[in-house]
Amino acid sequence: MRAVWIHEFGGPEKLVPGTAPDPVPAPGQVLIDVLLANITFVETQFRATGFGPSGATLPVIPGNGVGGLISAVGPDVDPGLVGRRVVSSTGGSGAYAERVVVDATLPVAVPDGLPLDQAVALLADGRTALMLAEAAELRPGDRVLVEAAAGGVGSLLVQLAARAGARVVGLAGGTRKVAQLPSMGAEVAVDYRQPDWVGRVRSAVGAVDVVFDGVGGATGRDAFELLDRGGRMLSFGLSSGEWAGIDAESAAERGVTVVRPAPTPAQLRAYTERALAEGAAGRLRAVIGQRFPLALAAEAHAAIEARSTIGKTLLDVR
Repeated sequence: MRAVWIHEFGGPEKLVPGTAPDPVPAPGQVLIDVLLANITFVETQFRATGFGPSGATLPVIPGNGVGGLISAVGPDVDPGLVGRRVVSSTGGSGAYAERVVVDATLPVAVPDGLPLDQAVALLADGRTALMLAEAAELRPGDRVLVEAAAGGVGSLLVQLAARAGARVVGLAGGTRKVAQLPSMGAEVAVDYRQPDWVGRVRSAVGAVDVVFDGVGGATGRDAFELLDRGGRMLSFGLSSGEWAGIDAESAAERGVTVVRPAPTPAQLRAYTERALAEGAAGRLRAVIGQRFPLALAAEAHAAIEARSTIGKTLLDVR
């Protein structure tokens, strides 16, 4: 089968198209014919430095999210699963390939009426956004600041916060991304690459009640300073390369709660199923900004690292 490999860490060019043996499902496993693969920012970090939660060793086929059809099952798995349209995590690696074997408990059925590309885009980002929005206990009238609001998770958080009746301030880097935010539900759209962005937020809404921090670093720390007493801060990314580093003492002095959800695997699956159901019902829409063929995975990573992407980036495997 066709696959993309990492043989050594480094730039996007370290993603090398090649081949791999066709996997065969063992007991307790299913084989998925992959149609689409999900790309996350953390995968670019892993490719560059080896940093990330996958724990994979080189050489490795990267990627942790796929969508496709179950084409075979292990000897002890229900054969009725064959042909089912699913999305699935892969356990940390193996997604950038035409086929992948996963534990039979991992795939989630895609609801009727939900396009597979939407399902793949909601697999990781949808469950993350739902989890964060629920943990933030959003209320009507809350002033909500969403960093990286034009990204995969951020664009979904904008939608969820607006649907909860919040006043949403979306932060994004660059005029092209900022221009997209009102259509996602942001009342105020601000470019955080501009030096006066904090002042613009204050002029628009004053302090804020909730910060969804997808950037970290100096941007995350500046956003923390915008929080009113009783505010909540939740981090979901570090596109700056570092976390905001808000310590408990600083948060307590400001009367701010730093919320760090720690879902169990069962809860993560439930959030995934909810995200797909919301997508099928038309209440949650992933912004798929760009798609690349499998062989051009390096170009996809380069685009993400150049901050030129909007919403979700997918790989068309077949």
